[in-house]
Amino acid sequence: MRQLKPLARRLLASPYIVWAVLFVLAPMVFVVYYSFTDRSGAWTLENILGLGSYAQLFGRSIWYSIVATLLCFLLAYPLALALCKMKVKTQRILVMLVMLPMWMSFLIRTYAWLVLLQDEGIVNHWLDALSLPRFHMINTPGAVILGMVYNYLPFMILPIYTTLSKLDGSLHEAAHDLGANAAQTLWRVTLPLSLPGIASGITMVLVPSISTFYISQKMSTGNIFMIGDMIEQKFVMDYDLNMGAALSLALMVMVIVSMMVMRRFTDNEGEVIP
Repeated sequence: MRQLKPLARRLLASPYIVWAVLFVLAPMVFVVYYSFTDRSGAWTLENILGLGSYAQLFGRSIWYSIVATLLCFLLAYPLALALCKMKVKTQRILVMLVMLPMWMSFLIRTYAWLVLLQDEGIVNHWLDALSLPRFHMINTPGAVILGMVYNYLPFMILPIYTTLSKLDGSLHEAAHDLGANAAQTLWRVTLPLSLPGIASGITMVLVPSISTFYISQKMSTGNIFMIGDMIEQKFVMDYDLNMGAALSLALMVMVIVSMMVMRRFTDNEGEVIP
């Protein structure tokens, strides 16, 4: 019977192993291979050396993703704090409302903002009805960042809320007994203890924001290019697999580095590293 248990574990793990090999490991191998070869299959560093010409795209993608992540945090943290202070039934309802947009298609959610914010969209018609000046939002960096914040905000709220909801309330009582006011308790007790949730939220927002392409396409109608858009163009339109793979490899390294930085704030058990 003892010999059967390891065998059973292997059998249970085999579907995941096959899935990981086919859809995680194999694509990464192909990306690395095409990054260091040319169209004829010969080994070359030309694709890697050519990444410097896309520095502006990388810089724009990083900057937009950082701004979107910061805005998500500033919106999510107060909301998560407020949720934790509500009744359990109210918390469940509001958490469901936070998750509700995620049940709809990502494409539909993004396209809805295009309909709302375009020059002849619903928002500008409302402004006309109120005799207020119109504003131009589509085809601007603000529109792209707005699309990121709207689509990825739930991924910041949920991990922060989960972490805050597990905090021991006696810690706050102890802080108040020692003379700390609400602001001091938030800064010196609540915020440090919620770092694991913050780190998870930042990772879950920053990573897809850097690699996004559909949001920038729709919210700027193709006028603002990000690194994800260039990768799509190289693979789909130009059929330049080698340069597309090199860009993908660089993006993958950036994502791995950002995840390693976020993991620096927590250990394997989700505890804050001093």
